Amino acid sequence: MNVILIAVISLGVIALVSAAILYIASKKFAVYEDPRIAQVGEVLPQANCGGCGYPGCSGFADACVKAGSLDGKFCPVGGQPVMTQIAEILGLDATAAEPMVAVVRCNGTCANRPRVNMYDGAKSCAIAASLYGGETGCSFGCLGCGDCVEACQFDAIHMNPETGLPEVDEAKCTACGACVKACPKSIIEIRPQGKKSRRVYVQCVNKDKGGVARKACTVACIGCGKCVKVCPFEAITLENNLAYIDPNKCKSCRKCEEACPQNTIIALNFPPRKPKAEAAETAAAPKVAATVKTETPKAEA
Repeated sequence: MNVILIAVISLGVIALVSAAILYIASKKFAVYEDPRIAQVGEVLPQANCGGCGYPGCSGFADACVKAGSLDGKFCPVGGQPVMTQIAEILGLDATAAEPMVAVVRCNGTCANRPRVNMYDGAKSCAIAASLYGGETGCSFGCLGCGDCVEACQFDAIHMNPETGLPEVDEAKCTACGACVKACPKSIIEIRPQGKKSRRVYVQCVNKDKGGVARKACTVACIGCGKCVKVCPFEAITLENNLAYIDPNKCKSCRKCEEACPQNTIIALNFPPRKPKAEAAETAAAPKVAATVKTETPKAEA
């Protein structure tokens, strides 16, 4: 009986000492967490897409609270309404961010870019890109296996069976960038959505020389530079035989679209152009040449 009592007392003392040590350690090594981080986390959509540039919604909430400013921070899934709620929680100003959208910069449809071989392997763009250049003569364009579709959490991108290219649903796209990361050919870009969803961009990423690019795809950029010359805002650059339109400089004048001989530049969601007024026909009245008589001065006697 005494042995059992001694064992119970010993265990009790050990438990009390251990509890005291744990209590002291918890107080000494306690990590303070701002309660506003949890409040911001509750507002976020918890998509954990990484489109904000941080590791998940919790990482974004932590960054917003610790930064003391919301400049350069934006949740692409929640959009401006969520950022306004975060600003109210933190007592900061919510800077308005321009809506962004994913843009597919390849117009190599089945009609524009004929096949020259057949791929018979795993249906994955990443695997296909590591093996060869693709089924067409363009080694820069879309492979058509749909890795971008699989990567999208919001069902905002689908493959068009007629064109063989991915198409983005602007209403569902959150510009999280998952499709951009999934594409091994880098044909998808996050660009400003533009007013009334209007934007102008070069729908090609082919960097081959003009003749080679045109042979592979009928609407490929041939690097002629005509768009660069007509742009009054210096928004277009030409590098490695490929034109690129800077969305921050472009004013959507669409002069480049008219100048492009390959129809590579796309002006999306714009109203149709007004037909150019025909030059007024001048009356075919015969012009009477006026004869001017010049009198020669008489020599004085």
